Amino acid sequence: MMPAGSLLDTHLTNLAAALVPYRRCESQLARWGADLAHRLAAGGRLLVAGNGGSAAEAQHLTAELVGKLHHDRQPLSAIALHAETSALTAIANDYGYTDVYARQVRAHGRRGDVLLLLSTSGTSPNLVSAARAARDVGVTTWALTGAAPNPLADACDEVLAVASPDTQVVQELHLVTSHLLCEYLEQELVATTDPALGHDAPAPVRTGVEVVLDGGPGQQVDA
Repeated sequence: MMPAGSLLDTHLTNLAAALVPYRRCESQLARWGADLAHRLAAGGRLLVAGNGGSAAEAQHLTAELVGKLHHDRQPLSAIALHAETSALTAIANDYGYTDVYARQVRAHGRRGDVLLLLSTSGTSPNLVSAARAARDVGVTTWALTGAAPNPLADACDEVLAVASPDTQVVQELHLVTSHLLCEYLEQELVATTDPALGHDAPAPVRTGVEVVLDGGPGQQVDA
């Protein structure tokens, strides 16, 4: 029989091993957070998707953005595509499960938005299909995966790959990544002098690619 402490020790050892390369992701996390802050505050949208535990983590992230992590600020548009259960089941029934996210991306994605896809394996066909659909409509694609290379990483513009063979460790560091993205995003919102990013700024109105701030000139959102 395995000693009582062995499972815990093994898990923490695997987590500690993955933390060493993960620390090198700081500049990427800061850049993603700042980029997302400007896109969302200017009227852009974050679309997020995953399967199983990754779907739960995706929804955790959108909750932090529509609500808040630390700072009281304007709500930011973030949608977990798996949470739209009627659309998801209808698409799966009519088109197949591979298209459940791709079709939603084509419906909701606009140039200047970001699609973030979470997968521990990086091989989920429905996520790879969503990344390809996003490219077709001009949506920027980011992936959180396990060890790379993998098909999802190859299909996205950028990837943050957790270097661990342990699925649980990958999911745990994806959650850390979500929290850090929100922290860097809120830091950017607080630091900026752009009134469009402030808590009291008027809500932006989406008009295709151009974003118009009520009472102010239009701002172009870069893809």
